[in-house]
Amino acid sequence: MRILNKINYLSFFLFFLFSFSIYSQSTGKFKVTLDAGHGAHDFGAVYHGHIEKNITLGIVLKVGKILEANPNIEVNYTRKTDVFIELVERSSIANRVDSNIFVSIHCNANKNTSADGCETYVMGLNKNASNLAVAKSENAVITLEKDYKQKYEGFDPNNPSSMIGLTLMQEEYLENSISLASKIQDQFAGLNRKSRGVKQAPFMVLHKAYMPRVLIETGFISNPTEGAMLDSENGQQDIAQAIANAIISYKKEYFGSSSSDIIEKPSKKMAQEPIKETPAIAKEESDPEKEASKNESDVIIFRVQIAAANKKLDLTPSNFKGLSNVQSTTDNGQLYKYTYGETSDYAIAKKNLEEARAKGYSSAYLIAFKNGKKISVQEALK
Repeated sequence: MRILNKINYLSFFLFFLFSFSIYSQSTGKFKVTLDAGHGAHDFGAVYHGHIEKNITLGIVLKVGKILEANPNIEVNYTRKTDVFIELVERSSIANRVDSNIFVSIHCNANKNTSADGCETYVMGLNKNASNLAVAKSENAVITLEKDYKQKYEGFDPNNPSSMIGLTLMQEEYLENSISLASKIQDQFAGLNRKSRGVKQAPFMVLHKAYMPRVLIETGFISNPTEGAMLDSENGQQDIAQAIANAIISYKKEYFGSSSSDIIEKPSKKMAQEPIKETPAIAKEESDPEKEASKNESDVIIFRVQIAAANKKLDLTPSNFKGLSNVQSTTDNGQLYKYTYGETSDYAIAKKNLEEARAKGYSSAYLIAFKNGKKISVQEALK
């Protein structure tokens, strides 16, 4: 009897641990890493008495304070004081805490002091001259680091395009990064700020961050009027609220919403033509479930978004870490999106997502379609 009681107690204890583990995983927080550009002896841009390193830190701390009020969001910082952090260490901080997104905040500058407006960058190899000029300015900080030539494997900060050769593993975050960047620009537009749009450029601070990541140029410190706004408490608070709103909106769309996801100032969405999801390549195998669904009305389909790239790949398992049943769609041939699995059962969709992440697609997420039109997962579940 005593042995039986011990067995029962042990079984109960193991069940409790298992249940607690499952509960902990299901209540995991959305992790955000905030990066205040420059710091210490790296002043960044300095115009009209306004110093970039101070402005970026002020904005980051305000964004962090807003997000920290949400119990479902965990905020990490690359710096909270006036210290120098190497570029590669900034992304490493985000990687170590397994952050869901990485947001680097900066101020722009131009010899033309009338230049104004805000823009948000994603990691990319666009060779637009103005984009490369911004990347060159932000990447120049690595020359302040010891042994930077060895540390950055010969990367030339004066030639940002020397970063060419990114892998699909890094490109898989592109679509999510663009989504986050678009939300940020939409929020800025809601503040009646001049939006210079979402752009691509090769930033070293984004290069080694293995998650959706963006670099925000909050405005031109070289513009007397905009510089004064950036250096003011009210200006920084408005910018911080806009960025926080965008992050919360991104969390709600891709990671689910909660009662704590409060957006203080709704933005005025800029009108955009909806992107049509048109198949670029047929699936390798016929899917009976898909064929049957064609004759049904209001059909909801879930897929797992695993990657987005600028190149077209053969849909063979060897190209997707062993995953089969991969589909491809394209946005006018500019960006190829790769999805895994297809089902109308949400429980199966979640299992497909777990499988994709177990294969190494850590940034994979669910997407949903209703009658062939893309909708949010939250709308699909309703």
